[in-house]
Amino acid sequence: MRVIGIDPGLRACGWGVIDVDGPRLRHVANGTCRPSGSDMGSRLMSLHLLLTAVLEAHRPDAAAVEQTFVNAGGQSTLKLGQARGIAVLVPAQAGLTVGEYAPNAVKKAVVGVGHAAKAQIAHMVAMQLPGCAPDSADAADALAVALCHAVHLQMSCRVAAAVARA
Repeated sequence: MRVIGIDPGLRACGWGVIDVDGPRLRHVANGTCRPSGSDMGSRLMSLHLLLTAVLEAHRPDAAAVEQTFVNAGGQSTLKLGQARGIAVLVPAQAGLTVGEYAPNAVKKAVVGVGHAAKAQIAHMVAMQLPGCAPDSADAADALAVALCHAVHLQMSCRVAAAVARA
């Protein structure tokens, strides 16, 4: 199964693609979309086009997006929410169900604690996906989202198999 993780942002939207084969995880690609445009509409359209190109290039089977962290300033939270809307829309348009994870859940799944620093996340992503070199902290976060989703998908499959056996 191929999984894409997306760390939404209007200035830098990280993405990471991994292949999951049972317990084996393999890095496929990662990057950072940097939308262009001077107004909100053009930036959102640019982000949509960039993420669509990533999905067309890598053809994931599953997608996950990090939930919005509520900032002190309502205006910046609202803007991030609009970018997150695009990050959920693009995989949905490709026919994928989109998993959504809180930042602390992603950190806990990848690092083992819910309040890890960005450097710790990048380190653990590199440990779990040997040879990957995220092009930004946002790309490392997106790979962490993909890893978190892979763990949740594997657990769901195990539970379903156990229920079927019972």
